[in-house]
Amino acid sequence: QRGGVVASLRTNRRIGRDRWSCEHETRTSGTFAAHRGRVGRRWISKKLADVTRSTWKSSYAMLTAETVNPAVREAEYAVRGKIVERSGQLQKELAKKTTDGENGTLPFDSIVACNIGNPQVLGQKPVTFFRQVLAICDYPDLLDNPRAADIFPKDVLDRARDILNHVPGGTGAYSASCGVEYLRKQVADAIERRDGYPCNYENIFLTDGASSGVHACMRIAIREKNDAILVPIPQYPLYSATLTLYGGTLVPYYLEEDKEWGMDVQHLKAQLEDARSKGLNVRGLVVINPGNPTGQVLAEENQAEVLKFCKEEKMVLLADEVYQENVYAEGKSFTSFKKAMCKAGMVDMQLISFHSISKGYYGECGRRGGYMELVGFPPDVMQIFHKLASISLCSNVNGQICTALMMNPPKKGDPSYAQYIEEKEAILASLKRRAVKLVTALNEMEGISCNPAQGALYAFPSIKLPMKVAEEAKKQGIAPDFYYCMRLLEATGIVTVPGSGFRQKDGSFHFRTTFLPSEADIDVVISRMRTFHRSFMEKYSD
Repeated sequence: QRGGVVASLRTNRRIGRDRWSCEHETRTSGTFAAHRGRVGRRWISKKLADVTRSTWKSSYAMLTAETVNPAVREAEYAVRGKIVERSGQLQKELAKKTTDGENGTLPFDSIVACNIGNPQVLGQKPVTFFRQVLAICDYPDLLDNPRAADIFPKDVLDRARDILNHVPGGTGAYSASCGVEYLRKQVADAIERRDGYPCNYENIFLTDGASSGVHACMRIAIREKNDAILVPIPQYPLYSATLTLYGGTLVPYYLEEDKEWGMDVQHLKAQLEDARSKGLNVRGLVVINPGNPTGQVLAEENQAEVLKFCKEEKMVLLADEVYQENVYAEGKSFTSFKKAMCKAGMVDMQLISFHSISKGYYGECGRRGGYMELVGFPPDVMQIFHKLASISLCSNVNGQICTALMMNPPKKGDPSYAQYIEEKEAILASLKRRAVKLVTALNEMEGISCNPAQGALYAFPSIKLPMKVAEEAKKQGIAPDFYYCMRLLEATGIVTVPGSGFRQKDGSFHFRTTFLPSEADIDVVISRMRTFHRSFMEKYSD
């Protein structure tokens, strides 16, 4: 590069001398000189263009796959990886109907997106109360409509009017960087009611879903490669991706599949000691509860052990709690780490909790709303979080409003309560039935073993694949469970995520599938999957 730049500078000096010569002759030698000047200027322009292109190439100024930020190039997010890309291609093929209206090229008639927790794309209806309030917030003139009281329940009108009175400029204006103060107070009050312990609204940051909160935390915590975070394996790929993006290191701790994906604090300690012996500065611990992709729900006793571990080791606890409404197993219930921390009297530690409007029974993924609560951080660190939030101006206001609604739904006695509670209970009961049905069906398939889905939106079965599958996958340079999931897609149109995308113990293979298709569609999914699996295992049997 240096030699190229030096050569370019020399060329520029030579061109400068030639330019002066041409201009001098033009001024002193009449028409002939003017002609030579025009020719000279064309020659100079061409040489300058050549030099510029050479300089770009030598200094890598132009973006190519080789010159982009390597951290971005190397980051992976399996939930929307190559299998999803292939499903998009197949969807386009399905759209190309033959003249008689039938598709003759694929063995299925629809793509079923079981790869991601995106409820509404698979037919789940939004909660009426939330959408009614949001509609008025987006179009405030509805409040002045003479028929408004006939269209909307009184509590919807009152809630929308109250929100608009506290949101300057409405949903189309920027808000304060950490979110509208009124909405942050509503979220804080709801957390206080949920946990039974105080919540300061100034510790609440309203975010574009939980993901942007995780990005902010990783960006602030990671200074260089030796800064590390303990992450559960199997993990949600957001954590490995953000650690790669910001230049940190992922330290794995393995959930125990034979104990319903439980956490072992002794194993945590061993992983921490091993990381520190390698010179890593482990700054935090991620816990996903209920689990993703594994679906386990932690007991309070286990949470207390985890909190004690983080306090003793002076690590930040990052509590991903976006599935807190999705608990199905008998005898299981959700307890926030904030509540467990306060209950244990461990107030002198650092905790960041995340929640989102994308999951639960609401499934408002596309609205991008959520919050993070920071506990135990000094004012100067809180100021750093404020500064980072201000660089993005603010999260979207619709998402902020929806987050406040999620945390403050209609109360018993409100006009909208009966419809709201009916919708909520119907969605959660249906999810439980579908979870049981899918897990039962998976456990009946050859070589598949699946723990019950205690919570969240996924099944994460283990699959024993024949040696021939491993050999074929090796030829193609892919993981065996990736090969299985791609073949499943090509044969059935069902989109899943291979366990290798979530990381897993060496020698084990899994895949993640949602149980979000409707109760009618889940039977179709199971039937397609069962037929494919039987054929696949017969084809590759040892």
